[in-house]
Amino acid sequence: MLSRTHLFRQVTIIGVGLMGGSLGLALKKRGLAQEVVGVSHRQESLDKAINAQAIDSGSLDLQKGIANAELVVLATPVQTIIQHIALINAHLRRGCLVTDLGSAKEEIVLRAENTLSAPGLFVGSHPLAGSEKTGAENASADLFENTRCIMTPTEKTSPVAKEKIRFLWTKLGAQVEFLSPEDHDKILAQVSHLPHLLAYALMESIPGESLGYALQGLKDSTRIAASSPQMWNDICLANSKNVLQALDALVKQLAFLRKTISQRDQKNLVQFFSRAKEKRDSIF
Repeated sequence: MLSRTHLFRQVTIIGVGLMGGSLGLALKKRGLAQEVVGVSHRQESLDKAINAQAIDSGSLDLQKGIANAELVVLATPVQTIIQHIALINAHLRRGCLVTDLGSAKEEIVLRAENTLSAPGLFVGSHPLAGSEKTGAENASADLFENTRCIMTPTEKTSPVAKEKIRFLWTKLGAQVEFLSPEDHDKILAQVSHLPHLLAYALMESIPGESLGYALQGLKDSTRIAASSPQMWNDICLANSKNVLQALDALVKQLAFLRKTISQRDQKNLVQFFSRAKEKRDSIF
C-alpha cells in the first residue's frame, strides 16, 4: 500500500555511485519512494549501495530493474546517460517519468526528446551538489539539503512531469530553478566545468618532486582534481563548445596576468587582484 508520503511506488536509479547512492538514501530517509531499486553493470557497485542502505535491491539487468518503476533516474556519467536513453525506452512502463543528474544538459535533453516514445515525461535535472569522492560508500542522505537544483524543461515537457520532479527536489531540500538546456550548459561551463579543468591543469603543471612541499592553498584549490576522470571526460565532450569558450576567457586572463608580471606593472597587477577579490567576496 502506498503511504501518503510516498511520491512514487518504485524509483529505479541507474548508476549507484555517490550521486545515485545519495539520492537513494535521501528518498528512503524522507519516505518519498516505497521501494528504491538500483541498476549497475557491476555487482560490486550494487553490493556497496545495498550495504550503505541506499537501495532496497539491485539488478544487473536493465530491463528487469526498470520494469515496474514509476520514476527512472539516470545517474551515470554523461555519455552513459545518453546511451541509456535509447536502451530504456522500450522497457519503460506506461506513464513512467524519467530524469537525470547529468552536468551537461543540451545533448542529454536533445537525445531524450528525439528518442523516448513519451518525450514529455522526461525532464532534465542537475542538483548542484556533490563531492570529489566517489561510490555509494561515500553517499549522504543530506547531500541535497540547502542546495540548488537546476531543472531544464522545454516546451515538450509535460506540466505534470515538470511539477512532480520539481516537488521531488523540493522535498529533498533543494531550491529549484529552471533554465533552458542551452543556458544551463553555458553557465555551468563557467562556474563548474572550468574550475575543474583548472584544478586538473594546475596539478599537471607542478613537477611531482615539488608536491612534497604543498601547502594548504594548493590542497584547497585542487581538491576537485580528485574527481572522477571519466566523468569529466564526458562533461568536456558533451559541453565542448561552452567549455572551449570558458577556457579561451581564462587563457586571456592568464595572458594578461603574465604580461603585467613580466612588465612589473604593479598598478594593473593590484587592480587585477582587487577585481578578482571583489568577485570572490560576492559569492555567498
